[in-house]
Amino acid sequence: MSATSRPSPVSAASLAIPGLVLGAMAMGISPVFVRNADVGPYASAFWRVGGALPVLLVWAMIEARRSGASFASIWKMDGAIFAGGLLFIGDLFFWHLAIMKTTVANATFLATMAPVWVVLGSGFFIGEKVGRHVIGGLALCLVGAAFLIGMTLRVSPEHLLGDLYGIATSFFFGGYFLAVRVARRRSSAAKITFLATLITAIGLLAVALVLEPRILPSTVESAASLAALALVSHSGGQGLLAFALGHLPAAFSALVIFLEAIAAAVFGWLFLGEAVSWAQALGGALILGGIYIARPKKEG
Repeated sequence: MSATSRPSPVSAASLAIPGLVLGAMAMGISPVFVRNADVGPYASAFWRVGGALPVLLVWAMIEARRSGASFASIWKMDGAIFAGGLLFIGDLFFWHLAIMKTTVANATFLATMAPVWVVLGSGFFIGEKVGRHVIGGLALCLVGAAFLIGMTLRVSPEHLLGDLYGIATSFFFGGYFLAVRVARRRSSAAKITFLATLITAIGLLAVALVLEPRILPSTVESAASLAALALVSHSGGQGLLAFALGHLPAAFSALVIFLEAIAAAVFGWLFLGEAVSWAQALGGALILGGIYIARPKKEG
């Protein structure tokens, strides 16, 4: 039985979209954890992935045993997984800089521009055609995202550098989507998430050692925030994303990540005191409408 055949097609169809939504929510709360950590952006990026490795290894071992694969198979890496790990280095490198240099809503909105790159690259790089309903849904999501943080962009020119970091994040995250989608044609979600995370952790550890004055957190609260970042935002968020990409087209899956912008705005309001305006609420509604329009159509 292939690694992508569990759960059954019927079960996967019912779980993939809810899993994708939960994954987006888990990734959306990551700025709160980063802001509450007392280490620099590169150190927090490293702990996000490095702290998740034990959990992801256990998941990969359990999934390998269930599918009848050997322990050694967990460590067999292909080009798509390796590329995914490298692209995620770029994603987190710029993402954590963006969080520190601009507002949570700005950083998340610009990072969630990744669907544009995924839609453009789906047909050209991974051979998946993108239907008109997906393009229409993307357009509506972009309008909604503009409402979600458009006012912030206009009144905060000092956030320009952080906004540019957010755009760079979107490019790397879009590439990561495409790489994981290709990898899921041959490998399990657990194996891909673990190996790609391992590559990312090695790269970000090197960056943190060179650029950060301190890597270890100095308080229990900071350590708890970094642990939550690793367990919730990475293990949960990226794990659910990899699962969903085994059963859903890359372009639609990328659109659901716009929910991360909604989640970040809500969490920013709840935990960081960043107000949510009527325009942001309208933007969130438009994003939900765009995702509904772009949803996979039932055949027959």
